[in-house]
Amino acid sequence: MKVFNSLTRRKEEFVPIREGHVGIYACGPTVYDFFHIGNARPFITFDVLRRQLEREGYDVTFVQNFTDIDDKMIRRANQEGITVQQLADRFIAEYYTDARALGIRPATVHPRATEHIAQIIALVQKLIDNNHAYLGSNGDVYYRVSAFPGYGKLSGQNMEEREMGASERLDVETDKENPADFVLWKAQKPGEPAWESPWGMGRPGWHVECSAMSMTYLGETFDIHCGGKDLLFPHHENEIAQSEGATGKPYVHYWMHNGFINVDNQKMSKSLNNFFTVRDISKEYDLEAVRLFMLSAHYRSPINFSRDQIAAANASLQRLYTARDQMLFLQKNASEKPETEEEKAFIDRLGTYEKRFDEAMDDDLNTADAIGVIFETVRDINSSLNSDSSLASVRSAMKSFSDMTGVLGVVQREAGDGGIPENVKSLADERAEARKARDWKKSDEIREQIKALGYTVEDTAQGQKLRKMI
Repeated sequence: MKVFNSLTRRKEEFVPIREGHVGIYACGPTVYDFFHIGNARPFITFDVLRRQLEREGYDVTFVQNFTDIDDKMIRRANQEGITVQQLADRFIAEYYTDARALGIRPATVHPRATEHIAQIIALVQKLIDNNHAYLGSNGDVYYRVSAFPGYGKLSGQNMEEREMGASERLDVETDKENPADFVLWKAQKPGEPAWESPWGMGRPGWHVECSAMSMTYLGETFDIHCGGKDLLFPHHENEIAQSEGATGKPYVHYWMHNGFINVDNQKMSKSLNNFFTVRDISKEYDLEAVRLFMLSAHYRSPINFSRDQIAAANASLQRLYTARDQMLFLQKNASEKPETEEEKAFIDRLGTYEKRFDEAMDDDLNTADAIGVIFETVRDINSSLNSDSSLASVRSAMKSFSDMTGVLGVVQREAGDGGIPENVKSLADERAEARKARDWKKSDEIREQIKALGYTVEDTAQGQKLRKMI
């Protein structure tokens, strides 16, 4: 596999530190609200990276954190009259709900910042001991950027740019040696949650949390660190400075960053009223179609979120489900007879499709080309399989199809009703009876009722099929 390494700014052959094992750290959400569509892109992208590495036989340790102490969290908890922990617990549960709907698998470990205070304090103390950090007059602890000559190597920021604000989230800080220095430990302010430390009561800065948590689970040097392009500077740059400043070792071998999402060709922002949470989107769109849409462009390219694009992704998704359902139907009725020469040639082509799929995925996770290969496979399956096909050929097709779609995390709903409500299924049954009685007027009326409830009914050779509309 080759990946584009943001650190070297080129595509490189991926070589794990430990043969057969891969350690990945992905920056997770700050849990003060539902996560938004921009957050969803890295969550989906790097879930697919993990799946492809596992397909290739690697044992993957995938760590994705929850930032559960933060200025925004404190403000929101105060507004609601609850504790920061209660707020975090609520939105971590909501994260899992939305992630599950997007087909995102749970990480191997989901560490919380507040559960790693001891590790964070130890890391900060180490940086103070080796002169990479200092205690300010107000009780905050700052990282001394000038002590780390490699600062800026990930982002390419020069000293002038560093001094313009390579710092922690928007606190007013007045006792720093250098404007580019950033906070590692924040002294407690009235009413804020705090923990005991050698520097007094306080809480960790944002950047240091990820350094401490990643090294706790993956070691002082690990394989891949990933996240959105917006995190490259200052967050990931500061992680490198902290971690390498403390250990004297390379922190991460490969850095991977996904591109931005625009909405209707405009940058996503609350002021433009085009800022959507995944929960908002789930009320209107099938989130599996959203996942397929996200993967339809290369992860490093910008992508434009629009109704037309999601409608197109949904139509593509339904084609995949139709192919899957047809194979399941054929599989139930196929006989165990020897394959014909044509079927043997078809099975060989399936192997070629899988090889091309892997080549696309190994070319810096080129999911767009990989999706193209899946649709070529589907076209061949549709033209090659029929009611006379052998069981072996149908099974081979189903395995190739499932293996490839499984890596992308699509077409994962079980065959059947897919969670369709009972009242919709009852209407569909009533419509089937009307069609049997050739009562076409009633049949059409029921179809419209089903449509009003957000579902569409298709008449196929195997009977009615219900689908959720977008």
